[in-house]
Amino acid sequence: MKNVLILGASSGIARQFERLVCADSRLVLAGNDPDVMAKIATDLEVRSDGRRPSIFEFDSANIAGHAAFVQQVVAEVKHIDEVYLFFGVMFDEIECHRKPELAAKMGLVNYIGAMSILEHLANHMEANKAGLIVGVSSVAGDRGRASNYLYGSTKAGLSAYLSGLRARLAAHGVHVCTIKPGFVDTPMTAHLKKGGLTSSAEKVARGVVQAARKRKNTAYVPGFWWMVMMVIIHLPEFIFKKVKF
Repeated sequence: MKNVLILGASSGIARQFERLVCADSRLVLAGNDPDVMAKIATDLEVRSDGRRPSIFEFDSANIAGHAAFVQQVVAEVKHIDEVYLFFGVMFDEIECHRKPELAAKMGLVNYIGAMSILEHLANHMEANKAGLIVGVSSVAGDRGRASNYLYGSTKAGLSAYLSGLRARLAAHGVHVCTIKPGFVDTPMTAHLKKGGLTSSAEKVARGVVQAARKRKNTAYVPGFWWMVMMVIIHLPEFIFKKVKF
């Protein structure tokens, strides 16, 4: 049975994903709220006939602690077969304009923290010559839009990083998959207006499972977002600057 490390285990999409894979995986839950993760672990224990996930406290922004975190996980499970990166923060864009330190925090958590922890985990998998890394980015990173360019820029960085990591590890038996969800109804987006293209966390989680099993390089979830973003990406700049979305 494979050992699956889930970074950001208490996020909305992660919770749905864990329910989908707990029956045939040994789950390792990592997040910054041990009490919440303990409740999640109890639920998953019931769903997997008594196999309780391991729990580790993890903070993406604590770069100095990432090496020790990986060492602790490996000491318990011996080897990590799959890694899923679900964590991320999104602050109000206007508030970030007023308080640029919030934008910097998004960059630290969503990009720098992700890059740091995945480098440590990539080294572990490269040494084992096997593994799967799945990073949840966003369609927001495909082009900077006036309404969310700060958040989008952190996801653009993550997508570029995952692309390079995929190229680096391809010759070492490790596959890297980039997931690009569209707008998802989760606690992180609870304050935002929902539209016709909004997806449920469960639907996105199923897309993550499917993309991982098929060893996709990049997957838009749901798939129609590929066409939507192709239109947005190729809009001429003089038109794009006038569009409000």
